[in-house]
Amino acid sequence: MTLACGLDFGTSNSTLGRVGATGQPQLVPLEAGQATIPSVLFFGFEDDQLYFGRQAVAEYVTGADGRLMRSLKSVLGTALFGDTTRVKARRLGFGEIIGLFVGELKRRAEAELGAELTRAVVGRPVQFVDDDPAADRQAQSQLEAAVKAQGFAEIAFQFEPIAAALDYERQVSAERLALIVDLGGGTSDFSLVRVSPERAGRPDRSDDILSTAGVHIGGTDFDRLLSMAQVMPELGLGSKTRDGKRHLPVAPYYDLSTWHRINRLYDAQALRDLRSTMREAVEAERVETMMMLVEDRLGHRLIGAVEAAKIALSDSATTDLAFPVRARQIHTEITAAQLGEALEASVAKLEDTIAETMRRAGLGSEAVDSLILTGGSTLVPAVSTRLRALFPAAEVIRTDVLGSVGLGLALESRRIFGA
Repeated sequence: MTLACGLDFGTSNSTLGRVGATGQPQLVPLEAGQATIPSVLFFGFEDDQLYFGRQAVAEYVTGADGRLMRSLKSVLGTALFGDTTRVKARRLGFGEIIGLFVGELKRRAEAELGAELTRAVVGRPVQFVDDDPAADRQAQSQLEAAVKAQGFAEIAFQFEPIAAALDYERQVSAERLALIVDLGGGTSDFSLVRVSPERAGRPDRSDDILSTAGVHIGGTDFDRLLSMAQVMPELGLGSKTRDGKRHLPVAPYYDLSTWHRINRLYDAQALRDLRSTMREAVEAERVETMMMLVEDRLGHRLIGAVEAAKIALSDSATTDLAFPVRARQIHTEITAAQLGEALEASVAKLEDTIAETMRRAGLGSEAVDSLILTGGSTLVPAVSTRLRALFPAAEVIRTDVLGSVGLGLALESRRIFGA
């Protein structure tokens, strides 16, 4: 027996959903009984094993020698997709690495379901790449090729915010005009959709989608912005050379703050460049700490600590970041106000994209009945407070921030491929 499923390959987390005999969508447990799995791989050099999800993170955190890969979705449609990364004696392309992760999800789900998965509705952001339709099409083609290579013979795509709307629609008792705000790890998407119990059964819902818009901003960008604003200065960002004529180059700090670019710093030439920068720097000790951090391949752990600080500021006005590097420590106190300041320009772009979504539908904010927030980044107060203020009359609905897209994709898989 072969089955269809909904596959949500996310920048930070992934899920796989199925509609079972009850007619209700369910997420398939993918790791230790949990439905979500972090979109992370770790190539262990000591034991030549490949680890996935939380286990991959655990191996990396324990200090095992290897290569961590995260935020792979962010390279789709970009020049980085053509790069390769060294894994011991091999060089792997990003399409192959994405395929390894998707293939593992498929194997785990099939073991859980006791049947082969051959058809999938795959989630995609409204825009993989901003303002570049050709690159956007290329990104979808790259993802489709990676998924198809794992044995999915039939593949369809659905916008992730539309999938979230399909999940929300199961709980409405009357027609609602909903704005779905899907703030993921790499992209933010907005869709204005009519939902109702009567519309749910229609085979064609295209008339119910009044408008969509998206922008390539997400949680990993928030991590980068917070890191650049509050952590990288502790490593010399913004300081000058000894002669006082110029600031230190920004590029290595940007790479160290960007999940999918960190591995670039582990190149021998990048280390030589850092040593040269250290010799020129007036604050040489700070740059030396950065060089030690890169030599010890602690980049992903540092940005993980930044992400943890961002999350902590969802419930607290201030948090401490303390990160050891050999006998030294990177230490800084970060406030919610500083996070808001770091994200100001990005949140303004989110607001502009929402305004464009409403403009395309020819409607004002007062027309929106439900503001549906999904995706982990909607938990950041600096973001959610601003979004709620745009629609003061709308009912705010918080979905399963990590699971609603997968559930909606499962419903879509039943509509497209049948039971």
